[in-house]
Amino acid sequence: MVIKNSIKLFKQARKVLVAGVNSPVRSFLSVGCDPLVMMKGKGSRIFDADKNPYLDFCLSWGALILGHAHRDVVSAVKKSIQNGSSFGATTKAEIEIAEFIVKNVPSIEMVRFVNSGTEATMSAIRLARGFTKRNLLVKFDGCYHGHFDDFLIKAGSGVLNLKEASSLGITPNHIQTTLSLPYNDSAAFAHALDQYKDQIACVIIEPVAGNMGVIPARKDFLKTVRDLTQKNNILLIFDEIITGFRTNLGGIQAESGIIPDLTCLGKIIGGGFPVGAYGGRRDIMENLAPQGGVYQAGTFSGNPVAMAAGLATLKNLNKAFYRNLNSHCAQFALKLNGFFRKNNVDCFLSSHGAMMSLWFKSTPASDFRQAKAANSGLPYNRLFKFLLKKGIYLPPADLESFFVSGAHSSKDSDELLHQIQNFFRIENVGSKKGEG
Repeated sequence: MVIKNSIKLFKQARKVLVAGVNSPVRSFLSVGCDPLVMMKGKGSRIFDADKNPYLDFCLSWGALILGHAHRDVVSAVKKSIQNGSSFGATTKAEIEIAEFIVKNVPSIEMVRFVNSGTEATMSAIRLARGFTKRNLLVKFDGCYHGHFDDFLIKAGSGVLNLKEASSLGITPNHIQTTLSLPYNDSAAFAHALDQYKDQIACVIIEPVAGNMGVIPARKDFLKTVRDLTQKNNILLIFDEIITGFRTNLGGIQAESGIIPDLTCLGKIIGGGFPVGAYGGRRDIMENLAPQGGVYQAGTFSGNPVAMAAGLATLKNLNKAFYRNLNSHCAQFALKLNGFFRKNNVDCFLSSHGAMMSLWFKSTPASDFRQAKAANSGLPYNRLFKFLLKKGIYLPPADLESFFVSGAHSSKDSDELLHQIQNFFRIENVGSKKGEG
């Protein structure tokens, strides 16, 4: 596989972009190879600067549930942009997509759009603090909620390769107002609330973690978190930026029946365009300016082109779509884990609908500590490079989830399955008896 144009373009990029990228994991440093420069996407495939095709299981980090350049999304974007790219005023598309979200997501009675997942989570935290008149934030180790200062406390995924667990530039006051607790540990959570319940404004959690691998929160853990936050007048925020509209129209909250006070959304609701949103109970949301005293604003928030792309995406999602996609992914996971067991390979594919991750141990991880132990980096690096040479693109970071879209055929997933099996047969990674 020739990637000379990607290499040439990336050298050019490094002269004007920090490390040649605008987001750290795109640098391929985590997987130890030359990064690719992408030029085109269609359906389940992307094409690099040398016109090499790849089956794409990264899907813009989970944003493209319909695949690349879906005809309805492209049509909606063309129609919207012909009328203007931005107005700095309310548009019909904003109202329609807000109505769709309010109708389908159980916790959301009102919503506000922003431009990224980080904007959504940081704004939800400010709103929670303004509503409760308290300062402390509780998050969980390994859950990633964006690069807002208060979140970069023992953060996961893209910051793992830094010399410290969080980031330089975080001031002591941000560290002091954030508690980061073990994921899926009810006892630790209850103990923290015993100590700090009167100071805690909110608890934010990924109900299915996606940036330390795919780790669902246990039902009993989520119930404990919900019960104790309600008891102590603490707002519960679900970060469903990855999981929102991933497996059904209502998110993890609809699956679990555990309803938060606020929900953050992103990725899928933008149809591939920059987007974020946060919403929740009416009495909380009405504390936002101009109705309330919590200020948040954005020139491009609710951008009409992004709203058109998001609405076109959401209109394609229904029970039949999810039934087919979730069944497709469940069969893939069943086959791959069956291969691991049959061949005595010490690996496990964790999945939740169309989001997946590979553990280099035979049982799934349940928290950040176990996730780090199961993915040392080197085995995944070898797998990533092997698959890339076979024309398959996974996320270039070992603790990121990979995704399947509605554009992926059974033939596409069978090719991924076949090549992963070949990797373990040829490379002898993860074999308990050297047979893998």
